[in-house]
Amino acid sequence: MKNQLVALLVLLIALPVRAVPVSGAGVVAALLTHADAGRGLATPELVRRMAHRARARRRLLSASSHDERPAVRAGLGTGGGGIVTNEYLMRLAVGTPPRPVALTLDTGSDLVWTQCAPCRDCFHQGLPLLDPAASSTYAALPCGAARCRALPFTSCGGGRSWGGNRSCAYVYHYGDKSVTAGKIATDRFTFGGDNGGGNGDGDSLPMRRLTFGCGHFNKGVFQSNETGIAGFGRGRWSLPSQLNVTSFSYCFTSMFESKSSLVTLGGEPAELYSHAHLSGEVQTTPLLKNPSQPSLYFLSLKGISVGKTRLPVPEAKFRSTIIDSGASITTLPEQVYEAVKAEFAAQVGLPPSGLEGSALDLCFALPVTALWRRPAVPSLTLHLEGADWELPRGNYVFEDLGARVMCVVLDAAPGEQTVIGNFQQQNTHVVYDLENDRLSFAPARCDSLVASL
Repeated sequence: MKNQLVALLVLLIALPVRAVPVSGAGVVAALLTHADAGRGLATPELVRRMAHRARARRRLLSASSHDERPAVRAGLGTGGGGIVTNEYLMRLAVGTPPRPVALTLDTGSDLVWTQCAPCRDCFHQGLPLLDPAASSTYAALPCGAARCRALPFTSCGGGRSWGGNRSCAYVYHYGDKSVTAGKIATDRFTFGGDNGGGNGDGDSLPMRRLTFGCGHFNKGVFQSNETGIAGFGRGRWSLPSQLNVTSFSYCFTSMFESKSSLVTLGGEPAELYSHAHLSGEVQTTPLLKNPSQPSLYFLSLKGISVGKTRLPVPEAKFRSTIIDSGASITTLPEQVYEAVKAEFAAQVGLPPSGLEGSALDLCFALPVTALWRRPAVPSLTLHLEGADWELPRGNYVFEDLGARVMCVVLDAAPGEQTVIGNFQQQNTHVVYDLENDRLSFAPARCDSLVASL
């Protein structure tokens, strides 16, 4: 395997190089599209796919914490059965003239990269490959640059000197054993608009020069609706870090609709677009760091309540809790999940059931009266340090009236980590204050935020 990687690097450094200028930061925004949007899938099928993706994501996040190599794409993998495992795709354009890319928004990784021509061995993608030769602003990072030497596996690594003006070639491994290899380069990224590429009015949209991976060899469990990844983690290579912003935010519309969602980078951390907020105060909780998984955003979860009953679970069971844009549904350690399941069963008072083909097992058979009167469901509250996050019913309950089944959309997983997924974050404006290490959130009309873009 090592000889193969060296051979890839030898091929990569033979490609031409340009010099590298750098530009500043500011406030930018982009539209997000859910991975399953526009597929014409019925709601039960969307839930089934979501549950499978959550399990795949959890396995890979767990694997990344024990991987010898940096898991740049910590968590993206396959859920089996042809189910896409990315969640929200960020629509951007790269180069001059701008060409469209679709990057998976991932708060669990750092690198920003996309597939590039010539593609020696790549996964199929729906959009045309990004062609560096067609961009007048593309510039490969020189081999001797400090940013190249900081990478774990490049043409300048391992004590070797490639010299001259040769470019910085990289090989990155992922938690799911996928690999991307290519050149580290810089180019203009265009944010906002429909990013259809071509020669539109790009000058009126925010543009920033960013360092990114231009992948020429990309193999593994990638999907055709993506072209690469936009890492939003804590590391120096992530999009927030490169833009030098002190905050970023997102607001996910319902996954059962085809409306676009929104991500913003920059601006005041407390700026929560109050005109789009629903009733309920803005709440804030600390963002924590964990050296064993330095890219992830950890929270201090103290407990969980079902209805008015706080579960008798020791606080230590929640000591490893992350909030993750790339996970579909919230997963809990098995002991915590069983306590949640038992309390819902006791309070709902309906016979257990199941959703065919789904990994969800906290489901109940609905009576015929549910066709005209929704059954009562106890509230679900996450008790964070300094904040009580009471989830709206639609963020944890799914009802299939045709099959007369209702499910609580949570899952269990081995290990000690709790992952707060994006289904539980729907129609909630979530702001990451990176300067002060705080997370703020409030219920919102996310489609109204998109309209303000």
